[in-house]
Amino acid sequence: MTESATPFSPTTSRERHPLRAIPASDWAAALDSAAKEVFGAEWELQLTRFIAFLRRRISGGYPVDEYGFDRELTERFLLAVLRPIKEKWFRVEVRGLENIPDDGGALIVSNHSGTIPMDGLMTMVSIHDEIGRNLRPLGADLVFRMPIVGNMARKAGATLACSEDAERMLRNGELVGVWPEGFKGIGKPYSERYKLQRFGRGGFVSAALRTGVPIVPLSVVGAEEIYPLVGNIPALAKVLGLPYLPITPFFPLLGPLGLVPLPSKWLLEFGEPIRTDAYDAAEADDPMLVFNVTDQVRETIQQSLYRLLGERPSVFG
Repeated sequence: MTESATPFSPTTSRERHPLRAIPASDWAAALDSAAKEVFGAEWELQLTRFIAFLRRRISGGYPVDEYGFDRELTERFLLAVLRPIKEKWFRVEVRGLENIPDDGGALIVSNHSGTIPMDGLMTMVSIHDEIGRNLRPLGADLVFRMPIVGNMARKAGATLACSEDAERMLRNGELVGVWPEGFKGIGKPYSERYKLQRFGRGGFVSAALRTGVPIVPLSVVGAEEIYPLVGNIPALAKVLGLPYLPITPFFPLLGPLGLVPLPSKWLLEFGEPIRTDAYDAAEADDPMLVFNVTDQVRETIQQSLYRLLGERPSVFG
């Protein structure tokens, strides 16, 4: 006697689908678990904030000050992008933070180097992360003539390096940054590294004297080595409207790869403030006084650079 065959029951591809048996609640739980693993326990709150941020950017519902400074964009985007470079690539060490006022106007005066002015950006993120204040840089007019760069500089808090804007910011209690060497500083050859160039006409000192704010000298070691400048193409630079066109050991030989900065070890030291409140505002027009204070600031930074270089074990250490 033969057994009867089991009747064949046809199924559809939808019924055989391996995901059909997984309830929607399980999918939601899996996604929540994965999001917590990647973004942290408060990922929903972070996502909500990010969506709100995007909505404000698209609608234009965000505040900027009279100079175009966009605090939200600077703190949530620009500084966030720079922070890993500061911490992981250049391993920036900051000293003398107690010399920066917790509030009120002050003028940070720094040496300038690096072929590309990364030192200003690293100073901005270091000050924000360490004391919670936003540095307002004074930039050359070339910066604001450059497409995209000029707009981003404004949004990051920079303004044109003129006495009027500097004094207005200082009177409003801002922390203002200036690099008096200008393009001569960042464009000097590697053979002249850490030798300060001329500090202009002392306009920054006049602004400090008129507003009575302290001048905080800043010495930066490490930026000279990120793009060792060994040559220049002045004729082509003039055609392009640039102060110089650098040649480094890696650029333009390696093309875009040559734009990657070398991972030198950085030291930032804020020196003891030079007080200006003992002077009368009218003394800002005394050229001899301005020259003497300018020379004092310059010599303070130069001596600090020599000392820090002696303390640094190696360029990349």
